Amino acid sequence: MDIKHLLVVIDPTREQQQPALDRAASLLARFPAARLTLMLCDYIPALDGGMLFDTAGLEKARASLLQHHHEYLEKLAAPLRAKGTEVAVTAVWGKRSDRHILREVSTCKPDLVLKATRHHNVLKRLLLTTADWQLIRHCEVPLWLVKHGDKPISRLCASVDPLHSADKPAALDHKLIAIATSLGKTMDATLDLVHCYTPLPRTMVFDASVIADYEGYARDVKQHHATAFSQLLARSASENAQSHLLEGDPEEALPDFLEKEKVDLLIMGAVSRSRLDSALIGHTAERLLDSVSCDVLVIKPDGFVDPSKP
Repeated sequence: MDIKHLLVVIDPTREQQQPALDRAASLLARFPAARLTLMLCDYIPALDGGMLFDTAGLEKARASLLQHHHEYLEKLAAPLRAKGTEVAVTAVWGKRSDRHILREVSTCKPDLVLKATRHHNVLKRLLLTTADWQLIRHCEVPLWLVKHGDKPISRLCASVDPLHSADKPAALDHKLIAIATSLGKTMDATLDLVHCYTPLPRTMVFDASVIADYEGYARDVKQHHATAFSQLLARSASENAQSHLLEGDPEEALPDFLEKEKVDLLIMGAVSRSRLDSALIGHTAERLLDSVSCDVLVIKPDGFVDPSKP
C-alpha cells in the first residue's frame, strides 16, 4: 500500500487529543514523503437561523467560528511542518459532515482517509445518520476509522469472504490480502487472515435427511468453507500470515477473536448496496464498528464509484 496523501478529519469537539492525527503521525514515520490535509467540519444549530432568520450577525459568528477552527488547524499543522511534512488545512461549516468529507475526497483525491470514531446508538444506526456509517458506504478511497490513535500497530487482521456470501466481488478478497500484507511489512506487524462461516442452526433446517445427520451437515459446511479459504490463500501473496477459520457470524465471532489475539487493526471490505437493503441488513463492517475495540480499515473494490454522487 503506497500512501502519498492523507486526509485527516479533525474532530471539532476535541480540544486536546485527536486520535486520527495521532494515527496519521505514526503512518508518517513509515511513509515520510506523504503529505497531509487536515480537515475540520463543524455545525452548530444555534448559528443557523435558516433563510427567514439569517442575519449579518449570524454570518459574522459563523465566520468567526471558522477562523477559530482555521487557527486551531494551523496550530496542529505547525509541528508537522517543522519536521518537513507538507500540510494543507481546510475548515468547513455545514450539516452532514460526511457529505463535506466526501466532497473533499473527490477534490483532493487522497490515498487514505483517517477519522476518529465513537460508539453509535442503535437509533442512529437504524436511521443511517452517523457520518462514519455514511463514509463506510460511500468513501471511494480506503477509510481508516481510528479508536486508539496512540496505540502502535503490531498485529493486523484481514477478514475475507471466499464464498462471497456478503455479495463481495471475488477480486476484493485478493485486494484485502495484498493491502494487509503490504501494511504488515511496512509497519513490522504480524498478519492474521480470518474467514467466518455459519451453518444453518438446527432449528432452521427443514430437510428431514439433514436433520437426521445434522453433525454431518455441519462438517460438510465447514469443509466447504475450509476448501474455499485454502484456495483463496493459495492464489494470494499471503506469506507469513496465520489463517483462521472461525465458526459464527462475523459480528459475533470476530470481536472475541480480535480481543483474544490483541489485534490492533481490522481490515475489511465493503460494497455499497441500496439504501433500503442497508437499512434492513447493514454491511458487516458497519455492524462490527461498534463491537470491536481496535481500529478498522475499510477497503472498497477497484473501480468503486460513490453511488450517492449526483
